[in-house]
Parts: sequence; structure tokens; C-alpha cells
Amino acid sequence: MHHFSYGALTPILAYAASYVGCLLGLMCAARARVLTGPGRRGWLTVAAVSLGGTGIWVMHFIAMLGFSINDTVIRYNMLLTVVSALVAIVAVGAGLGVVGNDARKLHRIALAGVLTGIGVAGMHYLGIAAIVMPASISYEPILFTLSVLIAVVASAVALWFTLVIKGRAATLAAAAVMGVAVCGMHYVGMAAMRLTPDAQADISVGTTFNNLLPPVLLVTSIVTVVLLIFVAFSASPAELVEDAAFAARLERSVEERERLAAERWTGPRPQSESVLPPPAQPGTPAAQPAKPAAQQPISRRLTRNPTVGTRRR
Repeated sequence: MHHFSYGALTPILAYAASYVGCLLGLMCAARARVLTGPGRRGWLTVAAVSLGGTGIWVMHFIAMLGFSINDTVIRYNMLLTVVSALVAIVAVGAGLGVVGNDARKLHRIALAGVLTGIGVAGMHYLGIAAIVMPASISYEPILFTLSVLIAVVASAVALWFTLVIKGRAATLAAAAVMGVAVCGMHYVGMAAMRLTPDAQADISVGTTFNNLLPPVLLVTSIVTVVLLIFVAFSASPAELVEDAAFAARLERSVEERERLAAERWTGPRPQSESVLPPPAQPGTPAAQPAKPAAQQPISRRLTRNPTVGTRRR
């Protein structure tokens, strides 16, 4: 059993794929961080595809190119291989959804790290279970446990990075660290694998690696290039914040204009509407309400109506 059949070529290519996927995922998460609603969900979905698909599963697939057994043709169960890719994407998406948008909520980051780490480890061991060969697979307990712990810790750190990393240099450095963690988890898990010859194993099913490699590389290359172009031509997080602030100012301006227009074209006040008298100024006697005519002094009523009490000549 060999894990580096092509020397350093497969680890380098695997790390490059993981680095690109992690970098794309961080860039998408940075845009989701400043948005709400459908925009945020869309960017988180793209981040999950980038991290889980390219950063983790494609890295695993390329690293498996270096796995070989002497005088044995290795085949792969196509269904389990596809399921392992979906598990990686869903696990990362669930972690991004749980972690929220606040780096201070460490309990949520820890929970999301556990969920995502278990999903990433599940993806790895599903990928190994997809191998069809004349041998049964078992695992060394300590290395197996260590690989799962690495997956959990790496996932928690990666999710924390999606909340706090800002700036180009920090993003590049964080993607490099995440790539090392993902590759480390893979090769520790491969080191835990033990093979026992099994002459009764059915090795006629499955697809050879040579037949599986071209379509996988074609699909992943197209997806990665499309994501790179999409992210490159999208607005940066700072531009998204500026656009949101401008939209809010524009909405407030429209509402203010509508309010002023409504006040300008309001008709005369209805007759039944009462107008309150202005408040009395300090130091001045408060205005007394007018008394009904029946309660006014007779002299005042005569003054107001001089004809009352006089005879018609």
C-alpha cells in the first residue's frame, strides 16, 4: 500500500486545490457577512460549495491519486463517491448556517465546528469506503481519533475565520492555514487505514480511477473557474456596505418627499376639527374661555347689541 505513488506531485496538487477552495470560501463568506436576507443565503451557499466542494472534497480526490496497491487495479463505487462530495458541501453549509454572524458567540462556533468536522471526517471515510479492492479496511484507533479531532478543530477555526478575517493579506494567510489543516486531516486518516487481504471480495464492480478522473476534473475545473469569475466581478464587502447605506439614504429621502408632498396638498381643515389655543406664556394670566351669552353681564350684552332694551321709534 502506497500513499505517494507519484511522489510530491499529488500532495502539492491537493494542497493547491484546497487553498483555492478555502480562499474562495473566505471571500464569499466575507460578502455574506455584510448582507442579510436572500443575498446572505446566496453567498453562504457559494461559500459552502467552495469550501466543501473544492477546498475539501477535490483535495481528497486528488490526494487519492497517490494511493495504490501493488499489482492491484483499484476501482471506486461511483454512488459513494458522489455522496461523499455532497456530505462535504452540506456539512460546511450547516456549519456556516449555525455559526451565525457574531464571532463573540464561541459556543455557536464550537457547535458548528463539531457538526462540520464530523461531516468532513464522514466525507473522508466515505471516500475510502468507496474503494473497491481485494482487501478489507480497518483503522488504527489512535490515528483515527486524531483525524476526527483535526477535522473538528480545523472546521471550527475555518468557520471562525469566515467571521473575523478582513483584508487581502489576512484572507490569503487564513486560506493557507486552512489548506494545511485539511491536507493534514486527510493524510492522518490515510495513515490510520489498515488493509487485510480478502480473496472473496467482489472487485468487478465500480469504476477505475482512469475512467473516473476525466469527468471529475472537468466538472470541478468548470465549477472552480465559474466561481472565480463570479467572485472576481462581484462587489467587494466594502462596496456592498456602501451600496446598502446609499439605498437606505435613498429610501429615507423618498419617504421624506412623500410626506412633504402629502402635507402640501392636504385640503382645508374640517369645520368639526378643533384648534387648541396656544399655551400661556410664563408670567402672563392664562386665557379664560369665552362665556356663553346667557352668562355674560347685561351691560356687556347691551354693548354688543345696542338695540336690545330700546324702543323702536
